[in-house]
Amino acid sequence: MRLTKLKYYSGLLLIAMVVLSCKKVISLDLGNDSGKLVIEANITDESGPQYVKLSRNAPFTSTNTYPPVTGANVTIYDSTANLYFDMVENSAGTYSVNKGVGVLGHTYFLTVNTGGQTYNARSIMPQHVAMDSVATSSNLLDKTDNKRMMTVYFNDPAGVKNQYRFVMYVNKVQVNYIFAFDDQFIDGKHVTLDLQQSEKDIFPGDTVRVEMQNIDRPVYTYWFTLEQQQGNNPGGAVAPSNPPTNIAPSVLGYFSAHTTQSITVVAK
Repeated sequence: MRLTKLKYYSGLLLIAMVVLSCKKVISLDLGNDSGKLVIEANITDESGPQYVKLSRNAPFTSTNTYPPVTGANVTIYDSTANLYFDMVENSAGTYSVNKGVGVLGHTYFLTVNTGGQTYNARSIMPQHVAMDSVATSSNLLDKTDNKRMMTVYFNDPAGVKNQYRFVMYVNKVQVNYIFAFDDQFIDGKHVTLDLQQSEKDIFPGDTVRVEMQNIDRPVYTYWFTLEQQQGNNPGGAVAPSNPPTNIAPSVLGYFSAHTTQSITVVAK
Protein backbone atom coordinates (compact mmCIF):
# COMPACT_ATOMS: atom_id res chain seq x y z
CA MET A 1 0.00 0.00 0.00
CA ARG A 2 1.33 3.38 -0.92
CA LEU A 3 1.71 5.62 2.11
CA THR A 4 2.23 9.35 2.20
CA LYS A 5 5.68 10.06 3.61
CA LEU A 6 5.66 12.98 6.03
CA LYS A 7 8.88 13.99 7.74
CA TYR A 8 9.21 16.54 10.45
CA TYR A 9 12.84 17.71 10.56
CA SER A 10 13.58 18.51 14.18
CA GLY A 11 17.15 17.38 13.79
CA LEU A 12 17.22 13.65 13.12
CA LEU A 13 15.54 11.44 10.55
CA LEU A 14 14.95 8.87 13.29
CA ILE A 15 12.74 11.27 15.19
CA ALA A 16 10.62 11.85 12.10
CA MET A 17 10.18 8.11 11.65
CA VAL A 18 9.04 7.73 15.25
CA VAL A 19 6.57 10.55 14.81
CA LEU A 20 5.01 8.96 11.76
CA SER A 21 4.79 5.57 13.43
CA CYS A 22 2.67 7.06 16.21
CA LYS A 23 -0.24 7.93 13.93
CA LYS A 24 -3.40 6.04 14.83
CA VAL A 25 -4.78 4.01 11.93
CA ILE A 26 -8.55 4.07 11.54
CA SER A 27 -10.13 1.04 9.89
CA LEU A 28 -12.63 1.56 7.09
CA ASP A 29 -15.61 -0.54 6.16
CA LEU A 30 -14.81 -0.93 2.47
CA GLY A 31 -17.50 -2.37 0.28
CA ASN A 32 -18.90 -2.56 -3.20
CA ASP A 33 -22.03 -0.52 -2.54
CA SER A 34 -23.13 2.03 -5.11
CA GLY A 35 -25.74 4.74 -5.47
CA LYS A 36 -25.07 6.37 -2.09
CA LEU A 37 -25.22 10.14 -1.81
CA VAL A 38 -21.85 11.90 -1.79
CA ILE A 39 -21.60 15.46 -0.44
CA GLU A 40 -18.40 17.47 -0.94
CA ALA A 41 -18.94 20.92 0.58
CA ASN A 42 -16.42 23.68 1.24
CA ILE A 43 -16.42 27.25 2.45
CA THR A 44 -13.15 29.15 2.69
CA ASP A 45 -11.78 32.47 3.92
CA GLU A 46 -11.12 33.62 0.36
CA SER A 47 -13.57 35.91 -1.36
CA GLY A 48 -15.03 34.26 -4.41
CA PRO A 49 -17.09 31.23 -5.44
CA GLN A 50 -17.89 28.65 -2.75
CA TYR A 51 -18.84 25.16 -3.93
CA VAL A 52 -20.93 22.17 -2.90
CA LYS A 53 -20.89 19.05 -5.10
CA LEU A 54 -23.54 16.32 -4.90
CA SER A 55 -23.21 12.95 -6.61
CA ARG A 56 -23.84 9.20 -6.25
CA ASN A 57 -20.96 6.84 -5.64
CA ALA A 58 -19.87 4.07 -7.98
CA PRO A 59 -18.98 0.50 -6.95
CA PHE A 60 -15.52 0.22 -5.39
CA THR A 61 -14.42 -2.15 -8.15
CA SER A 62 -15.47 0.14 -11.01
CA THR A 63 -13.98 3.29 -12.49
CA ASN A 64 -14.56 6.56 -10.66
CA THR A 65 -17.66 7.83 -12.46
CA TYR A 66 -20.10 9.55 -10.12
CA PRO A 67 -23.53 10.56 -11.45
CA PRO A 68 -24.43 14.12 -10.35
CA VAL A 69 -27.38 14.79 -8.06
CA THR A 70 -29.47 17.59 -9.50
CA GLY A 71 -32.41 19.64 -8.24
CA ALA A 72 -31.33 19.81 -4.59
CA ASN A 73 -31.77 22.76 -2.23
CA VAL A 74 -28.42 23.70 -0.66
CA THR A 75 -27.79 26.43 1.91
CA ILE A 76 -24.87 27.50 4.12
CA TYR A 77 -25.14 29.92 7.05
CA ASP A 78 -23.01 30.89 10.04
CA SER A 79 -23.62 30.96 13.78
CA THR A 80 -24.19 34.72 13.86
CA ALA A 81 -26.78 34.60 11.05
CA ASN A 82 -24.73 37.31 9.29
CA LEU A 83 -23.95 34.99 6.41
CA TYR A 84 -26.58 33.04 4.52
CA PHE A 85 -25.97 31.47 1.14
CA ASP A 86 -28.59 29.91 -1.09
CA MET A 87 -26.42 27.88 -3.43
CA VAL A 88 -27.33 27.90 -7.14
CA GLU A 89 -26.88 24.84 -9.37
CA ASN A 90 -24.75 26.22 -12.21
CA SER A 91 -23.87 22.81 -13.64
CA ALA A 92 -25.27 19.36 -12.96
CA GLY A 93 -24.58 18.46 -9.33
CA THR A 94 -22.42 21.53 -8.62
CA TYR A 95 -23.96 24.21 -6.41
CA SER A 96 -22.20 27.51 -5.80
CA VAL A 97 -22.45 31.11 -4.72
CA ASN A 98 -20.33 33.60 -6.65
CA LYS A 99 -19.43 35.96 -3.81
CA GLY A 100 -18.83 34.84 -0.28
CA VAL A 101 -16.12 34.64 2.31
CA GLY A 102 -15.89 32.71 5.57
CA VAL A 103 -14.85 34.33 8.84
CA LEU A 104 -12.14 32.85 11.06
CA GLY A 105 -13.51 31.29 14.23
CA HIS A 106 -17.11 31.16 13.02
CA THR A 107 -19.19 27.99 12.98
CA TYR A 108 -20.87 27.19 9.67
CA PHE A 109 -23.91 25.05 9.03
CA LEU A 110 -24.78 23.18 5.84
CA THR A 111 -28.27 22.03 4.88
CA VAL A 112 -28.94 19.84 1.84
CA ASN A 113 -32.45 18.81 0.83
CA THR A 114 -32.62 16.10 -1.82
CA GLY A 115 -34.74 13.04 -2.49
CA GLY A 116 -37.12 13.87 0.35
CA GLN A 117 -34.30 13.81 2.92
CA THR A 118 -32.59 16.67 4.77
CA TYR A 119 -28.86 16.43 5.57
CA ASN A 120 -27.12 18.73 8.06
CA ALA A 121 -23.49 19.41 8.95
CA ARG A 122 -21.40 21.91 10.90
CA SER A 123 -17.78 22.95 10.66
CA ILE A 124 -15.68 25.54 12.50
CA MET A 125 -13.27 27.66 10.49
CA PRO A 126 -9.93 27.62 12.36
CA GLN A 127 -7.51 30.49 12.67
CA HIS A 128 -5.16 30.97 9.73
CA VAL A 129 -1.68 29.44 9.83
CA ALA A 130 0.44 30.59 6.89
CA MET A 131 3.07 28.80 4.85
CA ASP A 132 6.44 30.52 4.86
CA SER A 133 7.58 29.00 1.59
CA VAL A 134 7.56 25.98 -0.72
CA ALA A 135 10.71 24.51 -2.27
CA THR A 136 11.81 21.54 -4.35
CA SER A 137 14.45 18.96 -3.57
CA SER A 138 15.58 15.54 -4.81
CA ASN A 139 12.94 12.84 -4.46
CA LEU A 140 13.97 10.63 -1.54
CA LEU A 141 11.99 7.69 -2.94
CA ASP A 142 13.81 7.64 -6.27
CA LYS A 143 17.32 9.05 -6.60
CA THR A 144 18.04 7.36 -9.91
CA ASP A 145 16.72 10.20 -12.04
CA ASN A 146 15.91 13.91 -11.89
CA LYS A 147 12.58 13.70 -10.08
CA ARG A 148 11.70 16.34 -7.52
CA MET A 149 9.82 16.43 -4.21
CA MET A 150 7.90 19.35 -2.70
CA THR A 151 8.82 20.65 0.76
CA VAL A 152 6.66 23.06 2.76
CA TYR A 153 7.91 25.34 5.55
CA PHE A 154 5.72 26.99 8.21
CA ASN A 155 5.49 27.83 11.91
CA ASP A 156 2.95 25.93 13.99
CA PRO A 157 1.41 28.13 16.72
CA ALA A 158 2.28 27.02 20.25
CA GLY A 159 -0.48 25.88 22.59
CA VAL A 160 -3.15 25.66 19.89
CA LYS A 161 -4.42 22.40 18.41
CA ASN A 162 -4.07 22.63 14.65
CA GLN A 163 -4.93 20.29 11.80
CA TYR A 164 -3.72 20.66 8.25
CA ARG A 165 -4.49 19.38 4.78
CA PHE A 166 -2.31 20.00 1.73
CA VAL A 167 -3.40 19.78 -1.91
CA MET A 168 -0.86 19.63 -4.73
CA TYR A 169 -1.21 20.54 -8.41
CA VAL A 170 1.46 19.68 -11.00
CA ASN A 171 1.15 21.65 -14.23
CA LYS A 172 -2.42 22.54 -13.21
CA VAL A 173 -3.42 18.88 -12.67
CA GLN A 174 -4.39 17.93 -9.11
CA VAL A 175 -2.43 15.13 -7.48
CA ASN A 176 -4.93 12.77 -5.85
CA TYR A 177 -2.62 11.86 -2.98
CA ILE A 178 -3.99 12.96 0.39
CA PHE A 179 -1.77 14.87 2.82
CA ALA A 180 -3.39 15.35 6.26
CA PHE A 181 -1.79 15.67 9.69
CA ASP A 182 -2.11 17.39 13.05
CA ASP A 183 0.41 19.14 15.30
CA GLN A 184 0.56 16.55 18.09
CA PHE A 185 4.34 16.28 17.75
CA ILE A 186 5.18 19.65 16.21
CA ASP A 187 3.26 22.08 18.43
CA GLY A 188 4.98 25.46 18.42
CA LYS A 189 7.79 24.31 16.11
CA HIS A 190 9.12 25.49 12.79
CA VAL A 191 7.99 22.69 10.48
CA THR A 192 9.73 21.27 7.44
CA LEU A 193 7.26 18.96 5.72
CA ASP A 194 7.99 16.77 2.71
CA LEU A 195 4.95 16.04 0.53
CA GLN A 196 6.02 12.75 -0.99
CA GLN A 197 3.85 11.01 -3.56
CA SER A 198 4.37 8.55 -6.38
CA GLU A 199 1.32 9.38 -8.50
CA LYS A 200 2.76 12.20 -10.61
CA ASP A 201 6.40 12.75 -11.45
CA ILE A 202 7.83 16.23 -10.90
CA PHE A 203 10.82 17.36 -12.94
CA PRO A 204 12.77 20.63 -13.15
CA GLY A 205 10.71 23.19 -15.05
CA ASP A 206 7.34 21.81 -13.93
CA THR A 207 4.95 24.29 -12.31
CA VAL A 208 3.71 23.13 -8.92
CA ARG A 209 1.03 24.75 -6.77
CA VAL A 210 0.66 23.72 -3.13
CA GLU A 211 -2.48 24.67 -1.22
CA MET A 212 -2.47 24.65 2.59
CA GLN A 213 -5.78 24.29 4.40
CA ASN A 214 -6.35 24.79 8.13
CA ILE A 215 -9.17 22.37 9.00
CA ASP A 216 -11.14 21.49 12.10
CA ARG A 217 -10.85 18.14 13.90
CA PRO A 218 -13.79 16.26 12.31
CA VAL A 219 -12.62 17.20 8.81
CA TYR A 220 -9.07 16.15 9.70
CA THR A 221 -10.38 12.76 10.87
CA TYR A 222 -12.14 12.36 7.53
CA TRP A 223 -9.06 13.15 5.42
CA PHE A 224 -6.62 11.25 7.65
CA THR A 225 -8.81 8.16 7.43
CA LEU A 226 -8.80 8.37 3.64
CA GLU A 227 -5.06 8.97 3.70
CA GLN A 228 -4.54 5.62 5.42
CA GLN A 229 -6.53 3.87 2.70
CA GLN A 230 -5.44 5.77 -0.41
CA GLY A 231 -3.32 2.86 -1.65
CA ASN A 232 -6.60 0.96 -2.10
CA ASN A 233 -8.23 3.83 -3.98
CA PRO A 234 -6.43 4.56 -7.26
CA GLY A 235 -8.63 7.51 -8.15
CA GLY A 236 -8.25 9.29 -4.83
CA ALA A 237 -11.95 10.21 -4.73
CA VAL A 238 -14.14 10.24 -1.64
CA ALA A 239 -16.75 7.72 -2.67
CA PRO A 240 -15.30 4.17 -2.56
CA SER A 241 -14.75 4.14 1.22
CA ASN A 242 -16.79 5.12 4.24
CA PRO A 243 -14.68 7.34 6.52
CA PRO A 244 -16.20 9.19 9.51
CA THR A 245 -18.31 12.07 8.25
CA ASN A 246 -19.55 15.25 9.94
CA ILE A 247 -22.82 15.05 7.97
CA ALA A 248 -26.04 13.68 9.47
CA PRO A 249 -27.73 11.42 8.65
CA SER A 250 -24.50 9.72 7.64
CA VAL A 251 -23.52 9.91 3.96
CA LEU A 252 -20.27 9.77 2.06
CA GLY A 253 -18.35 13.04 2.06
CA TYR A 254 -17.70 16.02 4.28
CA PHE A 255 -18.40 19.69 5.00
CA SER A 256 -15.25 21.76 5.51
CA ALA A 257 -14.99 25.37 6.64
CA HIS A 258 -11.29 26.07 6.25
CA THR A 259 -8.68 28.70 5.52
CA THR A 260 -6.67 28.39 2.35
CA GLN A 261 -3.36 29.65 1.03
CA SER A 262 -1.55 28.66 -2.17
CA ILE A 263 2.05 29.07 -3.28
CA THR A 264 3.16 28.33 -6.85
CA VAL A 265 6.77 27.52 -7.70
CA VAL A 266 8.70 26.24 -10.70
CA ALA A 267 10.60 23.08 -9.79
CA LYS A 268 14.39 23.46 -9.88
